[in-house]
Amino acid sequence: MSLVEKRSVTIRGHRTSYSLEKPFYDDLVAVAATRGMSLAALIAEVDATRPRDANLSSALRLFVLDQAKRAAAGGPVTQPD
Repeated sequence: MSLVEKRSVTIRGHRTSYSLEKPFYDDLVAVAATRGMSLAALIAEVDATRPRDANLSSALRLFVLDQAKRAAAGGPVTQPD
């Protein structure tokens, strides 16, 4: 079994894929649940705010890392930067 799992999602009518390790995926699902939104909607938000030269998988990992840092510091879970 691979450490990285490839998944597909539809963002604004366009099918795309991303690859994440299970801990990143699990935390991404948890953030979406905390916000009361679908995973696809959260991924679309991250996609809309990522630099165009950054790939979606990397942007998702950085988003999850940022959320974890904010939570560890006692700060709020926020929208993608």
